Amino acid sequence: MAAVKAYCVKCKKKQDMKNPKEVTMKNGRKASKGECPDCGTKMFRIGG
Repeated sequence: MAAVKAYCVKCKKKQDMKNPKEVTMKNGRKASKGECPDCGTKMFRIGG
């Protein structure tokens, strides 16, 4: 999977996700889950 950019709430900036995984939400839409490379906080981005 290519680098996924997402917003880190703790760092307050957009960053590339570490260990991104594609998931499917309850409504069937695709999303990406991962962690912030700087602080390790969980990141989530809707849309694959």
